[in-house]
Amino acid sequence: MTTGKDRTVTGPRADQPRQDPTHRLAVCRLPLSLAALLALTACGERMTTDILPGGIPARTDLHLATTLPPASVRTVARRDFGWRVIYQPSLAPPDAESRAALALCGLERRAPAFVQPQPRLDPFADPGARIFDIHCA
Repeated sequence: MTTGKDRTVTGPRADQPRQDPTHRLAVCRLPLSLAALLALTACGERMTTDILPGGIPARTDLHLATTLPPASVRTVARRDFGWRVIYQPSLAPPDAESRAALALCGLERRAPAFVQPQPRLDPFADPGARIFDIHCA
């Protein structure tokens, strides 16, 4: 008879199941595939859920939304009262202010109430440019 020290056991132990090498390989690949998926989703255009007042998505290209020639539009900004547009009248059609008012208020599904010209504080910043505010009804 042998004592506890001298015993050798041949065969699998009953308390530990045998590990399949393909199972271990699949577990190792899981973190790599997860990392690859996260890396791929981080690339590309990010979607935004930012909404301007009036329900307009922040991704809207406001320069094109004015329906004015892109070269004439300097700045389009959404304000509490409505819209502020800075444009170059020499590069725009004669009815530029009313066209922009219709288009920008149309983004909010509202009608333009009135257009108010604003004085230039620094006329030398962009010579010839005009500022006007659009108030939507």
